[in-house]
Amino acid sequence: MAGQETRAPFAALGGKDPAKLFAKLPTPAYVLDEAQLRRNGKIISGTAQRTGAKFLLAQKAFSNYDLYPLLSPYLTGTEASGLFEARLGAENMPGKEVHVYCAAYREQDFDELLGYADHVVFNSPQQLKKFGDAAKKAGKFVGLRINPECSTQAGHEIYDPCASGSRLGTTRQQWDSEMTDESCALLDGLHFHTLCEQDSDALEITLNAVEEKFGNVLPRMKWLNFGGGHHVTRPGYNIPRLERCIEYAQEKWNVDVYLEPGEAWALNAGYLVARVLDLPKNGKTQSAILDMSAACHTPDVIEMPYRPPLYGAGEAEEKAFSYRLGGPTCLTGDIIGDYSFDEPLKEGQLLTFGDMAIYTTCKNNTFNGMPLPDIWLLTELGELRRLTDFGYQDFKSRLGSKKTLD
Repeated sequence: MAGQETRAPFAALGGKDPAKLFAKLPTPAYVLDEAQLRRNGKIISGTAQRTGAKFLLAQKAFSNYDLYPLLSPYLTGTEASGLFEARLGAENMPGKEVHVYCAAYREQDFDELLGYADHVVFNSPQQLKKFGDAAKKAGKFVGLRINPECSTQAGHEIYDPCASGSRLGTTRQQWDSEMTDESCALLDGLHFHTLCEQDSDALEITLNAVEEKFGNVLPRMKWLNFGGGHHVTRPGYNIPRLERCIEYAQEKWNVDVYLEPGEAWALNAGYLVARVLDLPKNGKTQSAILDMSAACHTPDVIEMPYRPPLYGAGEAEEKAFSYRLGGPTCLTGDIIGDYSFDEPLKEGQLLTFGDMAIYTTCKNNTFNGMPLPDIWLLTELGELRRLTDFGYQDFKSRLGSKKTLD
């Protein structure tokens, strides 16, 4: 089935031991995998070519703009959540479309935003009434995010835009009570985003709900945006069903179809390299404190939560020696997860976590004064090249006057 050339979190290394490959890197360090990014791009562009759908890069998941030239041939443009991301996309992917959606826009930002965006999507009828006319007069495509009130997730309510009482998107009841003829006339398209790391069966269910709630509105639209959360490049993802959903919408409502995955572009295309600092034991719990922090460097590990893949490690108790891996911060819950190993860990030993290109560099922080990891590129030729580095001034400049910097 299409898409099966994607591989496990460390398969892109081609069997090379990361402990040897990354041995000379100062840690902690992020490593972006050029070859895997290209593989992901080819898979997504395959669906675009077969269906005519337009794929955007949701920068909230991956915004390492040094790699935008690599991804650019495979996508239509970028999706932004506000002014800064819109500017980042416009500046670093010239000639491509810039789409922006925000739950609420700030008046002081909006004129500047219109200088970068091509498509502006509003969250509510009130925001559409407030800013829609200005966007239209500026020659922008105007959209409204809808809420089909169809939850397909289990266990991750923090990422469910269709949860009861959600502030995201316009329900049909809100549409009927608040949308005027003048507001409807401003619209070029509708947008929904309900998925999170899901297969195309969830999209199919959602699309049925969209048709049930807004099917009478869609024939008046020029485009329909399926949002993000599509795990297109994950091994086993059902691409044919995704393509059937796209083609159904195109034929049913005569609309252009956009999708804006974030994770799928950079899935399994990055690593976080760390070293063991200490090996304390409390009762039966053997810990290993690393020089990377879940709270600071991989916040989704705590927020989602999830246990990231670790090269050469097994589940707790699966192998002979089990450890609870944690960061060096004062936060008790700065825990990466429980893992087991064939041999005891040693101070200074290098560990490599997988699938660390997404929701890491764009979400990290300097809590406790933790240094930000440098960002490296593993090129398709197998060479390591540092893209950027960070130090004390990067921490300090976020907290006070830049005039006092040394």
